[in-house]
Amino acid sequence: MITYYRKYRPQRIEELDIAEVRESLGRIVKAGKIPHAFLFSGPKGTGKTSAARIIAKIVNCKKPKSAPCNKCEECTSINRGANIDVVELDAASHRGIEDVRSLRDAVKLAPAKANKKVYIIDEVHMMTVEASNALLKTLEEPPEHVMFILATTNPEKLIETIRSRTTNIAFRKATTEEIVRSLSRVVKGEKIKIKPDGLAKIASGAGGSFRDAVKVLEQLVSEKRPLAADSIEEFLFQTKAIGVEGLIEILGRKDAKSALEEVARISARGVTISNLLEALISSLRVSLLGKVGIGSDNLKSFSKADVLILIKLFSRAQSEIKDAIIEELPLEIAMVEWCEDIEGNPQPVRPDPETKTSEPAAAPAKEQAPVGHAAIGSTLKAISEEIWRTILAQVKPINTSIEALLRAAKPIGYDGKVLTLGVYYRFHKERLEDTQHRRVLEDVAGGVLGTPIKVVCTLTEQEPRPKPQVVEEKTVLTEGEDKDIIKIAEEIFGN
Repeated sequence: MITYYRKYRPQRIEELDIAEVRESLGRIVKAGKIPHAFLFSGPKGTGKTSAARIIAKIVNCKKPKSAPCNKCEECTSINRGANIDVVELDAASHRGIEDVRSLRDAVKLAPAKANKKVYIIDEVHMMTVEASNALLKTLEEPPEHVMFILATTNPEKLIETIRSRTTNIAFRKATTEEIVRSLSRVVKGEKIKIKPDGLAKIASGAGGSFRDAVKVLEQLVSEKRPLAADSIEEFLFQTKAIGVEGLIEILGRKDAKSALEEVARISARGVTISNLLEALISSLRVSLLGKVGIGSDNLKSFSKADVLILIKLFSRAQSEIKDAIIEELPLEIAMVEWCEDIEGNPQPVRPDPETKTSEPAAAPAKEQAPVGHAAIGSTLKAISEEIWRTILAQVKPINTSIEALLRAAKPIGYDGKVLTLGVYYRFHKERLEDTQHRRVLEDVAGGVLGTPIKVVCTLTEQEPRPKPQVVEEKTVLTEGEDKDIIKIAEEIFGN
């Protein structure tokens, strides 16, 4: 059974529901000069993939004009996702340099049947820096028969040169009116009886996502629920109120066992951990803004420092979900760290009942950067072993995988702004160059040195190891480097 979203996704430019996108693409197509590379950027569920497929049909339709016929073999196969010349890739799973090298080899081949080979690369910001640079070379001088359509929810994470080589179409969160327009297409096609105020309720609860709105409508219909506005509002409350307030209350008591049980209960109701984290962070953000005088504070029992720490812990967990073997694990770790004050984790600070202040107390001396470094970080010309150990110690509670990777690296250059790391293995280098990993390292290093830092990685040879000592014809290894490497591998591949 085809889902409503797939069945009723826009098939022509004029059916796209975001007005600015519809108008921009319409002007480009009408001018007859379609660029060889697009960048579609914006939130999830706003129609980026649908628009990409429409462009792919326009350049390959057997009846060329400003709109696809949706009847020829090329159009129908693209609609089914079965056209061998229109390739859709997820950069989250094809993010390395070898993947892009394979892509560069493939683009040299002529299309099998279509006029152009179209590569639609989703979440392109997930590519490593090396892979992005390799892709850039293809974008700069592509064969005539190739078109690229890159899509991303985080355009700011792309290297600037890729953004400058593409025609950027900005998608935004849909308005309630635009979502109602999209839902009306489904309602008409399925002959669903629902009043305009019911559609508006669904649209207002969709968070600006066409896809989420259509999914809600489909669930309501499949469960044979009433489609009156008040019934829809109750349904949305039940599904959206995913226990955030209760979970935050448990976290306020620092009850790790109850917090983990609550997450399991919420997950069993079908709520994804990513959505739960998004809801938690959104609630905490409201509180943070309230504590600085913007709006009302919904978490008065938490100090400003508490809220900041929880936002950082949950943001880290959100970024680690894609690489986690068990989806719940990053959130579970974050909650246990918070509830049990794991050593090395930033400590929550409660307001002093007498002073009634929510400002954090001074950190213990052992958690501070080495004396003097923060003041002269921009004038240092080398990273000492002491500073490097401090950076490693502060990275570990944030992300143990990064800390494990860094143990196979060493600082080989520093000019006050750029920290150059020599990395012993190519795999480690690519992982460290991942945007999220690099940002964690840059934030920590910048905090230790007291100045903004950019991290650059380069392959380097490991220092020669001392010759093994021979005692009674048995080889005895020197200081356990082999164990360190094994441990690094276990920590990396165990994540």
